[in-house]
Amino acid sequence: MFDPRNHTAGPAELAGRVIAITGAGSGLGRAVALACARHQASVIVVGRNAPALEAVHAEIAAAGQPEASIALLDLEKAVARDYEALAHAVLERYGRLDGLLHNAGLLGTLTPIEHYDVPTWCRVLHVNLTAAFVLTQVLLPALKKSADASLVFTASSVGRRGRAYWGAYAVSKFAVEGLAQVLAAELENVSHVRVNTLNPGRARTAMRRQAYPAEDLESLPPPDSLTGPYIALLGPASRGVTGQAFDAQTPGGAAGPGSSARRSA
Repeated sequence: MFDPRNHTAGPAELAGRVIAITGAGSGLGRAVALACARHQASVIVVGRNAPALEAVHAEIAAAGQPEASIALLDLEKAVARDYEALAHAVLERYGRLDGLLHNAGLLGTLTPIEHYDVPTWCRVLHVNLTAAFVLTQVLLPALKKSADASLVFTASSVGRRGRAYWGAYAVSKFAVEGLAQVLAAELENVSHVRVNTLNPGRARTAMRRQAYPAEDLESLPPPDSLTGPYIALLGPASRGVTGQAFDAQTPGGAAGPGSSARRSA
């Protein structure tokens, strides 16, 4: 039974792999990008904040890890040519893509559905769901060129069981689970691309601060302590595991047994 929380990655776990990560300038995206580079992946950091991405790129270079690439992409404003340019650049430089982590997202507001602002609803659904769909679609040809590709969507507990006031964010995460299941079913046995979701749980991030402004962030695990399950899902440890929903932490925040999974042929 595969559980990404139980895997201990080797120093060169991701050697030779090319992995793209959205929202890589801060929080969990940044932490996972740095962790992938430490495990010897060539990382493509994707986001809208150029200085933040450049800082991640510089940190990877200073550590002597495989050279990273920066892909500026504003998921809220990007149009077709922006996505196509990114896909073209990935294939031109690397010839394939071995991993894609959808980490970027918007929280929106914690508001009853009855009073939810419609433009905010549309922004959240666009960034969290539609943009992830489009980016996946344009990068699928590159993923299919890999001998062992992994597509990971960042999930949330409120996207697995609805919770009052979480509005567009919760709905978008429910939809992401569905998108991942559809993709997994379509790609299983006809490609080397696996698709799974991972809920990081409580973490010391800006989004968590936005959602729980009175919470003591120091009581939460830092993002860099949660990267192990991401490495397991993006690397060879999860080969053949597809269509599953995983958690990076137990409900109490500690390590423990995870969900069951099936392995594709």
